[in-house]
Amino acid sequence: MAELATIARPYAEALFKASSSDVAATSAWLDKVAAIAANPELQQFADNPKATAEQVLGVVAGAFGAPLPAHAQNFLGALLENGRFSVLPEIAKQFRALANVKSGSSDAVVYSAFPIDAAALANVSAALEKRFGRKLQVTVQQDPELIGGIRVVVGDEVLDTSVKARLEQMKVALAA
Repeated sequence: MAELATIARPYAEALFKASSSDVAATSAWLDKVAAIAANPELQQFADNPKATAEQVLGVVAGAFGAPLPAHAQNFLGALLENGRFSVLPEIAKQFRALANVKSGSSDAVVYSAFPIDAAALANVSAALEKRFGRKLQVTVQQDPELIGGIRVVVGDEVLDTSVKARLEQMKVALAA
């Protein structure tokens, strides 16, 4: 994985510098295109020597659902020409990290056993921002193994209030 991070870093930094006037818009299309590029079949197609950069861009644009901005097409074309299309998800991750540093925020992933509605998520976000002392970009992922409660990961910090974690704590306490 270190190799992917090393390859992705200069691309993420160059894209960040080039889009410094509108980081949010670049982040929006980059995240969507990175999710598309993470598809193993698309990566296999992009790695095929018979597939041209225009063909791959056509597939990505079709999956994107709207016309790609010109600078997005140029960026993706450069990745394809250099054989770096498979690194796009890592580039997006590093770009988000640079954007977070600039805005003074962090990414937070909330794992929940059940779906969280918008109102509850807003309350959870506010409480988490107060707890971690910074603005958070919150995303939610379902994890039925938690049984109930939530598990929050912010960088290398973890806040686990799930039923599963409490049961594990009780198991350790009873075994001691």
